Amino acid sequence: MKVAIYSRGLEADHLVHFEWLLQELTLHKADILLYQSLANTDVYTFLHKYSFDVFVQDTDLDESVDCVVSLGGDGTVLDSAILIRDKGIPLLGINFGRLGFLATLGKEALKEAVDALINRSYHIDQRTLIHVDSDVPLFANAPFALNEFVLHKRDFSPMIKIHTYLNGEFLNTYWADGVIVATPTGSTGYNLSSNGPIVFPESKSLVITPIAPHNLNVRSIIVPDDNIVSFEVEGRAENFMCAMDARREVVNIKTQVAVRKESFTMGLVRLSENTFLETLRKKLAWGLDIRN
Repeated sequence: MKVAIYSRGLEADHLVHFEWLLQELTLHKADILLYQSLANTDVYTFLHKYSFDVFVQDTDLDESVDCVVSLGGDGTVLDSAILIRDKGIPLLGINFGRLGFLATLGKEALKEAVDALINRSYHIDQRTLIHVDSDVPLFANAPFALNEFVLHKRDFSPMIKIHTYLNGEFLNTYWADGVIVATPTGSTGYNLSSNGPIVFPESKSLVITPIAPHNLNVRSIIVPDDNIVSFEVEGRAENFMCAMDARREVVNIKTQVAVRKESFTMGLVRLSENTFLETLRKKLAWGLDIRN
């Protein structure tokens, strides 16, 4: 088995879990790949006890990798997805962060997760990605996202007008700070905090949610994921911002942008008892009396 481990960097109280993971994988004779930020022997002084290779970019990973393990929060999972791209490598998120809708397994479940990996006793949920097309190059060679595409005004500039179309047919003009196009996976991200609906991950749909709309009768809309959602922007500023998950670019106001379903999916590792409903109940405290 070959396992790649990714993280943005670990806090001191997480090092014991990182080393335990290396110990277990080594015990089971797994080949280990560490992302460059984890391969720093000056910071992680115990690394000299283990054998591993280092990867730096997406081209360093290929189909021989059985799983990418993400150590961190949901943002770390999103970073990992950019490295995996269309290679079909399953992605397992271990939550060293806070909320964790993507990295659903806490560090206390690390042993259970490793056992499942070694024994291949896990499920892989295929998650929809979205792709952005534009008349100018955007997001280098990775114009896709697992959670959402966001079109937003810049800084403290006035609200913008966002003319929105579905397959070329006019849908609406949003007078707002911006618009989110979320995948079902991303419906529990920025979309949720913008009062958008929660959508089950297996739903074949996209969610269009305005951000701070000027008109109170404007609400989110769920559309089939075979739609192409395109935008034209008007505003007093010369630029607006586009974001794909955590990546951002400043774009000229005349730029035309369209969002569609990506041609490939992302496989997220799920242990058999870890369902989406369980995640909702845990993370949102549903079914609990928390009034006091």
